[in-house]
Amino acid sequence: MSEFRIEKDSMGEVRVPENAYYGAQTQRAVENFPVSGYTFSREFIQALGLVKKTAAKVNAELQMIDADLAEAIQQAAREVMEGELDEHFPIDIFQTGSGTSTNMNANEVIANRANEILGAEKVHPNDHVNFGQSSNDVIPTTIRLAAVSGVRSALIPALQKLRSAFLDKGRELSEVVKTGRTHLMDAMPVTVEQEFSGYARQLELGVKRLEQTVQRLQELPQGGTAVGTGLNTNPEFGERFARAVSEETGYEFSEAENHFEAQSTVDAPVELSSQLKTIAVGMMKIANDLRWMNSGPNSGIGELQLEALQPGSSIMPGKVNPVIEEAVAMVCAQVIGNDSTVTVAGQAGNFELNVMLPVVARNLLESIALLSNAARVEAEKSVSRLNVNKERIDEMVGRNPVLVTALNPIIGYDKAAKIAKKAFAEKRPVKEVAREMTDLSDEELDEALDPIKLTRGGFSS
Repeated sequence: MSEFRIEKDSMGEVRVPENAYYGAQTQRAVENFPVSGYTFSREFIQALGLVKKTAAKVNAELQMIDADLAEAIQQAAREVMEGELDEHFPIDIFQTGSGTSTNMNANEVIANRANEILGAEKVHPNDHVNFGQSSNDVIPTTIRLAAVSGVRSALIPALQKLRSAFLDKGRELSEVVKTGRTHLMDAMPVTVEQEFSGYARQLELGVKRLEQTVQRLQELPQGGTAVGTGLNTNPEFGERFARAVSEETGYEFSEAENHFEAQSTVDAPVELSSQLKTIAVGMMKIANDLRWMNSGPNSGIGELQLEALQPGSSIMPGKVNPVIEEAVAMVCAQVIGNDSTVTVAGQAGNFELNVMLPVVARNLLESIALLSNAARVEAEKSVSRLNVNKERIDEMVGRNPVLVTALNPIIGYDKAAKIAKKAFAEKRPVKEVAREMTDLSDEELDEALDPIKLTRGGFSS
């Protein structure tokens, strides 16, 4: 039995692997684009299967294709959604900018599998699987479906989990007062809870940004066909498609208010990418703060103790590194880079079509997946397990010369500055030096320089 079979398309004959569900157009794309080895993600293929399944369902309801063909197409598309046919989607991301090759890949796979289900050659990839559709509305719709699903089902829950981890750990350490820092230099004290509440708020705002942005992605281009006019599809198709997808996913989708905007631009994906970048910037700040506070344990700050997860060196026994935070920081760097790619791609909307859709899909969906996984891992393996070095924290707070700021309203800025400089030069606690250089009693100094009181704002008495 031959390893190949002969398939035909409008350009002639092509040799296709014998057991492949795809056909001639897919094979041409495989041969034309041996660029990166990157293929579409599971999330994208799942969403593409959903587009084809829903299109068949709606077209059958509108009596545009026969019910038996539509049923077979839906069954085959369901298998695509469930990942049973992933090996039959081999085309490189860097292909035709509309994603036509991948749309035809899906059409061919689903048609051949549907014919196998029917036991007869009845389903045509273009005439039936792609009926009332164009790559120019299928691929943008697929991007939006996959992105909305990823954000709502994975990213938002992961960010909320990380936020909760910071809030829970902050409450656990609410009475621990540590040295605040500005410019990487000692500043007035804060509690661990206060510092962690700032991280939690960053993540909360990230979720709110996503919830606002994703609404724009829930307008679907499907129904505009080639250029947004809806040629060769039923006028009711777009609205019915959006309603059916909403029922299938549980998310509220609608037909694009303006198909010419929805198909000629990727403004909504660009907006989402920029919000993912904002979240990544915040998460990198958080990861680096944790790394700094964990640094040492002897020659660094050494306030936090992140859980030891693995040996940190192949040559230095006993060394342990903040590996989760390092991984999170690298994820954030990748997401920031992905956003640059999506931004450039967003400018490639020429007249009625953007011609960088595949790379938008890859980078956008990768960013969603990376941030989802990174936030979940940081919550589970780092924040929820960290401890503090209370003895080290108390020592550093006591020797922090900036504590003298609390005495400003009592003794004035200039005298407070002299106390701070003397305390720093002699490596002595501020309270001890202030006792020598002022007429304040021990009780007054204890009251004014109480670290926990200094974290609550207002004036010292």
